Amino acid sequence: MKQSFSGAVLLLLLLAGASLHAQPDRWQQRVKYTMDVQMNVQTNRLNGQQKLEYFNNSPDTLYKVFYHLYWNAFQPNSMMDVRSRELGKTVLPNGRQDWDGRVRDRISRLQPDEIGYQKVISLKRDGRPQEYKVVGTILEVMLDKPVLPNSKTVFDMDFEAQVPVQVRRSGRQNAEGVDFSMSQWYPKMCEYDYEGWHPTFYVAREFYGVWGDYDVKITIDKRYVLGGTGYLQNPEQIGYGYEAPGATVKRPAGNTLTWHFVAPNVHDFMWAADPDYKHITQQVDGFTAHFLYLENETTRETWPQFAKMVPRAYAWIRDHYGPYPYKQYSFIQGGDGGMEYPMGTLIMGNGKLSGLYGLAMHEWMHTWYQMMLGTNESLYPWMDEGFTTFAEDNVVYHTIDSLKGRNPHAGSYNGYFILVKAGLEEPMSTHADYFDTNAGYSLSSYAKGAVFLEQLGYVIGAQNRDKGLLRYYWEWRFKHPNVNDFMRVMEKESGLQLDWYRMFFVNTTRHIDYGIDSLYEQNGKAVARLHRIGGMPMPIDLVLTTTNGKKVMHYIPLSSMFGEKPQEDSSMERVTHAWWHWTHPTYEVELNVPLSEVSSLEIDPSYRMADIDRDNNVMRTE
Repeated sequence: MKQSFSGAVLLLLLLAGASLHAQPDRWQQRVKYTMDVQMNVQTNRLNGQQKLEYFNNSPDTLYKVFYHLYWNAFQPNSMMDVRSRELGKTVLPNGRQDWDGRVRDRISRLQPDEIGYQKVISLKRDGRPQEYKVVGTILEVMLDKPVLPNSKTVFDMDFEAQVPVQVRRSGRQNAEGVDFSMSQWYPKMCEYDYEGWHPTFYVAREFYGVWGDYDVKITIDKRYVLGGTGYLQNPEQIGYGYEAPGATVKRPAGNTLTWHFVAPNVHDFMWAADPDYKHITQQVDGFTAHFLYLENETTRETWPQFAKMVPRAYAWIRDHYGPYPYKQYSFIQGGDGGMEYPMGTLIMGNGKLSGLYGLAMHEWMHTWYQMMLGTNESLYPWMDEGFTTFAEDNVVYHTIDSLKGRNPHAGSYNGYFILVKAGLEEPMSTHADYFDTNAGYSLSSYAKGAVFLEQLGYVIGAQNRDKGLLRYYWEWRFKHPNVNDFMRVMEKESGLQLDWYRMFFVNTTRHIDYGIDSLYEQNGKAVARLHRIGGMPMPIDLVLTTTNGKKVMHYIPLSSMFGEKPQEDSSMERVTHAWWHWTHPTYEVELNVPLSEVSSLEIDPSYRMADIDRDNNVMRTE
């Protein structure tokens, strides 16, 4: 479907303008890429010409710039190769090696015609050749003249690349037979923000990029069908399902086609290609969803069914996490599991419908928590993966009727408890590449990160959290927020102080463990003595069930909150007690009934508090 570049930009400006009054004032660098690429499907190599307009909107003078050369990671003895093999030497408590099963030692065994590389042939800035050097996956450019604050400069680059045999995310001939998964395929400017440059080596993990506009032409064998980021500008020449209904496709003579895409306000550009892609579309509220997959006995049924599920999913996503601002999104079979990119994702697609749907919803939710909000994933992987996992579980739960009655976040809590029990936990503030184990990184980022959000609902009230997530979207999209920015949104929404929650749960590995120490009668009323056993303080929901079946919520705020969460269950009487200071290990609760009328007491019956030992959370009387 053709979408004009100016029209897409206007849409984004209108959407941004609607909430401009709420946008924090943080400067952002800006880029504009114009690329012309020639892909040789016989040699698996490409040649490209790149014009990069770079807008230094910072108050700083830049004396050098950095580019990512991601595919250089797919060479024997690269940082990614050595890191993977070293982690593989670690034996986990379950007896398994700590491999990333997709990488293992595969890079070390790549032959010269199987490796990946990106080579810079020439680089000019404003027409002048520049001095540069390559250090693994980073290109460092020593500028002949500095880039002044609030100024623009233009870099022109010729480059060539070899597509690696698929190992991780990008590459050729993946496990499901897709010819080309083209992510991290071009020299990409590193991000410069209020913390300085981020020339992060590609070792395994996450990404960070500069928002801008892309104008990309890809010339390739005309048998190939492409999908990816951006709006196709010449569908009448391309066809393959992109042409308007009833339109006549007039492909130019010759053996190649040039696909012309534009993408406004994105921080990366991905594409995939295969001559056997089946391409179908689904109209969703305000945009077109594209689906490209290899048709077989399984996918012939699952992918069209999946396409029909997307409108219902989006209706729930829009209401809870904010609207999708672009005019298309592409779900593409490719890559090595699932990986998110602007306006599209690469996902494995040969499995059952339930698995395909869950994987696709996870990758699509990255559009909100990485493509639009764009935290630095290397520094805050849990703010991307954890928030995405939380949202994915909610979307799947609320759009698959057979899941009703289950706890959508039980898997994340179980993952966190496994992490703690295995002794692999490190603070979530650990840089993504610096975790001691792959297992520790994954469980911390995905599971504990999701627990962070669900448990936050326990602290401030689920309704406050959900309103805060929408507020976070509108205030911080396209702004690269950090953890402090997120916490301030939640503090403003709830009216509570939350620095303690961030400090304990993000920056330390202290655990939550509360218990009911004893139950006795004093002056004719039952008194429960609670004990904080773990190192992390929390507010407490204590539910009393009387012998006649009545339930009463005894709520004990934490003094560090300087307030109370709103009552969440209107069907239950709530009694709010004096604040519990984190310095005090015990607390006595007067229950307002005689001991003889107490049937049971339970700390956190909602199971939202990540208490590592719930055996002492319940006390029942004889």
